[in-house]
Amino acid sequence: MLDFNIRGENIEVTPAIREHVEKKIQKLERYFTDGANATAHVNMKVYNDKQTKVEVTIPMKNLTLRAEERHTDLYAAIDLIVDKLERQIRKYKTRVNRKFREREGVAAFFASVNKSNGGTATDVSEEDDSEFSVVRTKRFDLKPMDQEEAILQMNMLGHTFFVFTDAGSDETNIVYKRKDGQYGLIETN
Repeated sequence: MLDFNIRGENIEVTPAIREHVEKKIQKLERYFTDGANATAHVNMKVYNDKQTKVEVTIPMKNLTLRAEERHTDLYAAIDLIVDKLERQIRKYKTRVNRKFREREGVAAFFASVNKSNGGTATDVSEEDDSEFSVVRTKRFDLKPMDQEEAILQMNMLGHTFFVFTDAGSDETNIVYKRKDGQYGLIETN
């Protein structure tokens, strides 16, 4: 069951816009299990050049879906976002299924689900008057995973790095995207 948190910046979220967003994004529910409850955070912004930007973030227990799209037509941007999110979900499910078939199968899947402690992020805003001011702070629980899953999460979020707990060593590690398109790993002691 998806709940919605829809916000607009420089745009009024009319009932028609709200209905279109909810109708399109609810199509993603077919990919979730029956017990999955999530909130879809939708942010819409209109710029001076009449360009619209739509961001959708759906944090769940083992996965965070995120996509953004810029377009001159708000409704077209919403349609494109749903396509992006569907591709992310299919890609994630394919990799997870392949990974668990390669390992011990179903037993490994249930063991990892039980060990999972979630991965929801909480934004905290801070103001600092120093020369190097922190304008945004994020707090999150590190979910144990392997390097491949960390890279997948990083790509789905559209980030250039991702902090995670290595499932094998129980150490905090960082994967990052290099300028040459390859991936790097930073291990801690």
